[in-house]
Order: sequence, then C-alpha cells, then structure tokens
Amino acid sequence: MGEAGQLSPVLYYFLSFTGINILMCWSLYLPYRVGQLHYLTVACMLASAYFSGFAAREWSWPFALIVVVGILIGILICLIPSFAIGDAPCFTVVIIGLTIIFILKTAVENSPALGGTIGFFGIPQVNHLLPLTYLLVVSAGAVIYRIDHSRLGRAASVVFVDKNTAAALGIDVKRLGMFFQVAAGALAGLAGTLYAFLIGGLFPEFFNLGVIGTLMCMLFAGGHTTMWGVIVSVPILEGMQLLLPSAIASWRQVIYALTLIVIVLVLPGGLVTKRMLLRLKGKVSGGISKCNN
Repeated sequence: MGEAGQLSPVLYYFLSFTGINILMCWSLYLPYRVGQLHYLTVACMLASAYFSGFAAREWSWPFALIVVVGILIGILICLIPSFAIGDAPCFTVVIIGLTIIFILKTAVENSPALGGTIGFFGIPQVNHLLPLTYLLVVSAGAVIYRIDHSRLGRAASVVFVDKNTAAALGIDVKRLGMFFQVAAGALAGLAGTLYAFLIGGLFPEFFNLGVIGTLMCMLFAGGHTTMWGVIVSVPILEGMQLLLPSAIASWRQVIYALTLIVIVLVLPGGLVTKRMLLRLKGKVSGGISKCNN
C-alpha cells in the first residue's frame, strides 16, 4: 500500500501537494529573479507528468529513469523557447507560457492513449516515495541556494532592477534569462514526475489557470525575493483546506485570490523578505559573538 496506506488520506495528500507545490513555486521564483513570470513551467509539469505515467504503466520503465527523463523533458520544453524569450519582456513570456499550456492541454484532451478528458489512471506505486520526494525537494533547495549566493544570483538581482544597467556592467541578460528558464523547467519536470506517482492519476483540467493562480499566491504570499518564502506559505495555504469547514474550503481559489490581493497591497515583499533574513542573520551572528566573548 505504500505511504498512502500508512498515513490518513488527508495527511498523505497534504504532504504530497506541499512538496510538489514547493518545487513548482521555486520553478516560478527562479525566472522571476530576472523579472519574468514563466508560466511555461506548468506546461513542463503537464508534459512530464503524462510522460511519466505512460512510461510507468505502458512501458514499465524504472522510476529512476523516468525521473531523469521527466527532468530532461522539462529542460527541453523551456530550452527551445528560451532562445527567443531569454531576455523578452515579462508580458511576452507570460503569453508564450499560457499558449503552450493551452496547446499541450488540448493535445492531451484529444489523445485516447492518454485518457483524453476522462483522465489517465493506473500509474504504479513507488515504495517510500513520500520521503524520497522530500529528499529531492531538499536537494533542489540546496542547488537553488547555491545559485542565489553565486555570481549568477547577484547578476540576476541587478537584471531585476534594471536590464540596461546590467548590460552596461557586462552581464549577458539573455543568457542569464535562458539559464533561469531552463533551470525552472528542470524543477517543473521533476515536480510533474513526482505528481504523477504521488497522486496516481492525471486529469488535464488540473493544468489550467487555477493552478497558476494558486502557485502565484503561494509565491508572492511567501515572498518573491527569497527562496525561503514558499517554505512558509505553501504549508499554510495547503493546510487551509484541512482547517476550514468543507463549505468554505471549496472556495479556496477565491480565498487564494483575495490573499494574493491583500499581500500585494499590504506586504508587497511577502511574509519572508531578503531584508528580514539579513536582519535575522545579523542578530544570530551578534548573539554567537556575545556567547563566544
């Protein structure tokens, strides 16, 4: 039965969607470092999820191989358009992303082999998948942390403020944008593969504007200036469905939308900001210094 049999269904799906949504929020966070809302990552998740489910059920591929190919699918889907939109304005990137989501979603809905509009089921279970998922989330977080604190991260901060200034400083804005878009595709490809196996069934209707709105709310509510924000916001917003009465929880998309509006107006930087982390780091360093003295 796996983890789904050992945990209550509610707790299992809470933990599953929390891990998946952290990865997906990070896939939006990285391109936003250079000022781009890259919704193409949802298309990467869709393609990777359906490929993973099909490869496992029809071809009996091993899980490790499916994970690798799922990540490569995400990379490829983001790499090809990145040659044209690596340094494109945010609006252009949004339109490209939404268009490709629509194309892939329509293709799945009209493909009998992938279940069409009914859905794709019968994906084999993987033992110990939930702890493995969080191991992969921690590994992905470690990579993002290294990127954030590298020359690439510092260059992205300049591009976010002013592309012209970044170019004058010798930063290749297009190549930097391409790198963050492709890295985001890898994260979304991983999230799609894990989603297919954790949930066990796929519905094309899941990959719509609703999931984009949910991820946007989680990213901006947590804080878009640091990778740590979504670690706070995702469990809170996912847990909201468990704490609220079912009659209210069914309005979660409206609640998410209102939360996003309030956060943008009241706390533009989100719950966790880079300035907040720097202050916290200073206090911790000061406390350690006093203890040593």
